[in-house]
Amino acid sequence: MFGYVLAHKPELKMREFYKYKAYYCGLCKVLREKYGFLGQITLTYDMTFLVILLTSLYESETKREEHRCVVHPVKKQKMLYNEITEYAADMNIILTYYKLLDDWKDEKSKLSLTGLHALRKTFLELKEKYPEKCEVIRKCLVLLQKCEERGEESVDVTSRYFGKLMAELFVYKQDMWEKPLRRMGFYLGKFIYIMDAYDDVDEDIKQDNYNALIPMYIEENFDEKCREMMNYVLAECTREFEKLPCVEDAEILRNILYAGVWDKYDKKQLEKNNEKEE
Repeated sequence: MFGYVLAHKPELKMREFYKYKAYYCGLCKVLREKYGFLGQITLTYDMTFLVILLTSLYESETKREEHRCVVHPVKKQKMLYNEITEYAADMNIILTYYKLLDDWKDEKSKLSLTGLHALRKTFLELKEKYPEKCEVIRKCLVLLQKCEERGEESVDVTSRYFGKLMAELFVYKQDMWEKPLRRMGFYLGKFIYIMDAYDDVDEDIKQDNYNALIPMYIEENFDEKCREMMNYVLAECTREFEKLPCVEDAEILRNILYAGVWDKYDKKQLEKNNEKEE
């Protein structure tokens, strides 16, 4: 369900794009150093956004280095990372563990079982380090599973649980910024859930899979209604963001929130238009 919180490259200045990429590479470096190759493959741009947001808000001291890596063995890549990068890496592993657990329960995937065994010791250490966060994430995923099992038809209900999960990830500290961060994460989570459901709805109908948007699919102006829902929750998200005193990298963050998150929707619309023309 991740992969929607991306920068919109055409509207970024070159220095902003390279800095954005340096945060991404920094997260990749930390994942590899802390959790090896298995940690590295959990890398997402969604968590990169969280790193940039929290780094900007808390003005964390950030290390700047250049390293070669497996993906870029010839030229050294600029990397930015700090203690928030480590926090994001930890959250990535926790989410990955629960995802593997869900896949094992649903599909009895041997690959998922192998991943669970490989991450179990690390996960138990992280569970001890973040007991409250792990419990919130677990409960949200269980409630999402129950929605699927009973065929919940309200996307507002189902998206709420993913919103609560994201809200927990956004809270780095219990301080004066906890409330706006939690609300921002909640609405961004709802947006991601609805966007993911919209992106998958055609395929889910063909394969007879659960999708909370299917009951709306036959309604007139389905695409417009989905965009209205996403516009509403994203407006709530950006309203909370604008309350935060983020100065450093504010343009990168705004690029992602006001443009980048819509890239998948625009791509989907282009595909639909091309199909109609054919």
